[in-house]
Amino acid sequence: MEVIYTALAVADKVIYGMLAVTALFGIFTVIMVTRRIAQKRFARSAQADSFLDEVRDNLRAGNTDAVVQLCDSPGNWSKAVPNLVHFAIENLDRPSNKVRRLMAERFETEVLADLEYRAGWIATVIKSAPMLGLLGTVVGMINAFKTIAGSGKEGVDPSLLADDIGVALFTTAIGLTVAIPMVVMGAMVAVRIGKLSDGVQEQVGRFVDDLDAIRSGGGGA
Repeated sequence: MEVIYTALAVADKVIYGMLAVTALFGIFTVIMVTRRIAQKRFARSAQADSFLDEVRDNLRAGNTDAVVQLCDSPGNWSKAVPNLVHFAIENLDRPSNKVRRLMAERFETEVLADLEYRAGWIATVIKSAPMLGLLGTVVGMINAFKTIAGSGKEGVDPSLLADDIGVALFTTAIGLTVAIPMVVMGAMVAVRIGKLSDGVQEQVGRFVDDLDAIRSGGGGA
């Protein structure tokens, strides 16, 4: 029993450290996911329009090599739509509806799945921080009752009791302080993932529509 009480005496410091690590990890994850989303999307719709117009013109000219070079250029190679267009060029022998489906599947598996996996860690932080705070509350209350029980007839030293109760309250407050901003940032990340998905679907749809028009018009795609 003495070993347990000894462990509880230092548990508050461990919990504070775990809360700090959890907060830092949550912030790091939000930054990494946000940067990843920014890498996968065009910064402005005008950039997407310019890219798709150039792809269409090259396809009309039958110059698929130029499309591949455009997709692999430094400004485009990390973005989702150029990667999907490059993938589509490799499958031009397939019908347009098949190309559209393959592009959607590739986007789901290689882009969205990765982002959702990374964003899942934000939800883990949101759940973990209050639980660590609750653990600190339980530890603080156990130490407070231990202080009361050990006081005997001499009475309780208010400063010692205040320290234990302070741990109980502060850890809960810190846990909530970590979790609440993470809820907001998690929602922000989810919105950005949704906007990325909507933008990619719209741009891929435009590419496939252009491809259909070129094929039906004998444009040499």
